[in-house]
Amino acid sequence: MKLRLKRIFKGEKYTIGHLYINNIYFCDTLEDKVRNLPKEPKVYGKTAIPAGIYEIDMNTVSPKFKNRNWAKKWGGIVPRLKNVPYFEGVLMHPLNKPEETYGCVGVGDNQVVGGLVNSVIQFNRLMQRLIDAKKKGESITIEII
Repeated sequence: MKLRLKRIFKGEKYTIGHLYINNIYFCDTLEDKVRNLPKEPKVYGKTAIPAGIYEIDMNTVSPKFKNRNWAKKWGGIVPRLKNVPYFEGVLMHPLNKPEETYGCVGVGDNQVVGGLVNSVIQFNRLMQRLIDAKKKGESITIEII
């Protein structure tokens, strides 16, 4: 399964994108500000990950999220991007505001300026697709452009 995140708005405090699955639009994304790493310094909790292609691990249980209602359905598992330069523990998860990103990728619907709504709904839809791909033995990658 191939995910593609196309960043469509790069602001001073946040980045909005469109997430595609196998070239079909799926939902919107919210990330931190894009910085030109390593030329610009990384600001902890306020920097988007570098563009690139990353494998997604579907075996990560997040200690931070495992007891949240939306994560319990999946046994606490959240998609984790592997081998991201300058970052560790980059996840995809529900969030609504830039302050909740901390370098991760939030999924939802960008119906409010600088934020997402329907984040849990879109996360559950995404998880079902990713779990199905994993059960079929498919590799899962995300390209961020």
